[in-house]
Amino acid sequence: MRTGTPWMIIGGSMFILGLILFYSISSEDNVNLETIKNIGTFVGLTGIGVAVAGILLFLINRNPQPINENYDTK
Repeated sequence: MRTGTPWMIIGGSMFILGLILFYSISSEDNVNLETIKNIGTFVGLTGIGVAVAGILLFLINRNPQPINENYDTK
């Protein structure tokens, strides 16, 4: 498995968990439920950041093609 792949999976699952927490809870004058809903927002946004970091790790750690340094002219 590549370096950035687990981070993309973790970030995606955090984002989905944040969406579930945010949209499934209806906080009607209940401070505790509103706090959980705000935690869902934070988890979702953090998941986006983790997924972006995983994508960047994936792109940075790719093996580049070897440079062909043949400067001979015929």
